[in-house]
Amino acid sequence: MWLHVLTSVGWMGQALALFTLLAVCASTADPAVRISATSMAHTLDTALLAPLANASAFTGFLLAAATAWGFFRHWWVLAKFAITVAQLYAGIFILSDAMRAAEAAARAGAPDPAPLPLLVGTALMAGAIAFQAWLSVAKPWARTPWSAKGAPATAPTWVFVATVLTPLADIALSVVTGRPMPALSLIVLAAILIARPGRRAAKSTADNQKAVSDRPMRMSSVD
Repeated sequence: MWLHVLTSVGWMGQALALFTLLAVCASTADPAVRISATSMAHTLDTALLAPLANASAFTGFLLAAATAWGFFRHWWVLAKFAITVAQLYAGIFILSDAMRAAEAAARAGAPDPAPLPLLVGTALMAGAIAFQAWLSVAKPWARTPWSAKGAPATAPTWVFVATVLTPLADIALSVVTGRPMPALSLIVLAAILIARPGRRAAKSTADNQKAVSDRPMRMSSVD
């Protein structure tokens, strides 16, 4: 939880930093300032924002997968999950390419290297993360229709240890490859999701066995 909060706040802070740099680029006619602003924005996006976004998303997914919260038991968790997936898609396939194009346009002397959609996109990213923070605190709305009666069991301690170490390993891997790729995070997340039904079944079986073993004791006490 600590790492999830830390990386989420960092993700939002970097999105606001990108918005500030792009706003500076859009509000000045100085070519040198435009080149500097878009270059710093591109560097922040690839070197800091992307690893923080990957770590924030991974720790959030693992908290849902490894605890009783689940992904589809509560509307507010499902909303966070959907927003995070949309943000990752927009950040990887839209904003990053647009940031690279803005830097190239500034160096080429384009009159508008930081277009309005790019400014709006970074502002929306920061706003969406702030909204997710509110969801985590307020926990609004009821349970979803797909909420099972029996909550899944909490994962063992080693899962949460891996949750802390895996993003650090991915960051080290990104330094080597030069690209922020959550490769190890995806592998660990897939392993936890595969093991999740077994933990639910094990918990259900244990509860049933306990209920059966307790039943004669209750009957004898009544007799």
